[in-house]
Amino acid sequence: MQKNANWRTFATADQVAEAACAQILTAAEAAIAERGRFKLVLAGGTTPEKVYRLLSKAETDWSKWYIYYGDERCLPADHADRNSMIATQTLLAQVPIPSAQIFTLPAELGPEEGALQYRQTVADALPFDMVLLGMGEDGHTASLFPGHVHNPDELTHPVYNSPKPPPERVSVSAKALSDTRRLIFLITGKNKQEPVKQWREGADLPVATIEPATPVEIYIDSEALPS
Repeated sequence: MQKNANWRTFATADQVAEAACAQILTAAEAAIAERGRFKLVLAGGTTPEKVYRLLSKAETDWSKWYIYYGDERCLPADHADRNSMIATQTLLAQVPIPSAQIFTLPAELGPEEGALQYRQTVADALPFDMVLLGMGEDGHTASLFPGHVHNPDELTHPVYNSPKPPPERVSVSAKALSDTRRLIFLITGKNKQEPVKQWREGADLPVATIEPATPVEIYIDSEALPS
């Protein structure tokens, strides 16, 4: 388990999304005031989707937002299952973020080339202002899976043999995801109870390898808490 984690429990997944949305907007306001831009890493999955829909209705200085992705599936650029397509449909197509400030991960090029090309993008962006992450039923986060071994010094990894389809992906590394001013995990649903239990007991899960300098914030609904 991370040495430094704040667990915040909410009754419902909707409340998790509302609280996360409020925190993101607060972080954006602070980052823009202090540094003139807000660098946000988006997560995939259904829980972040609720957050993106809420953000799409918010008022903020969208011209100062810079968008990145924690991971992507090696699918065609316009495939419905890509994280970038879901984020575009629920958020990015609804708000005036300049297209040059949206850094889509080119996973359609394949794991090796996609990771190689995104590596410089990540290097230029660090440190991020905020990273959003989810957690899978096996304790994975982004496309960092249990049992997979990567070079810990890389900023991005090619991913093969994913236990969830599609098997080929690109992931930003634990090292790079940890290089952020704030990090929020969004965890909802009964199917997360077992990995949450293991995580809190100190199991060696990918979620536990994300260790920013500031405390990790874990937003979790009551269903995901082990009974």
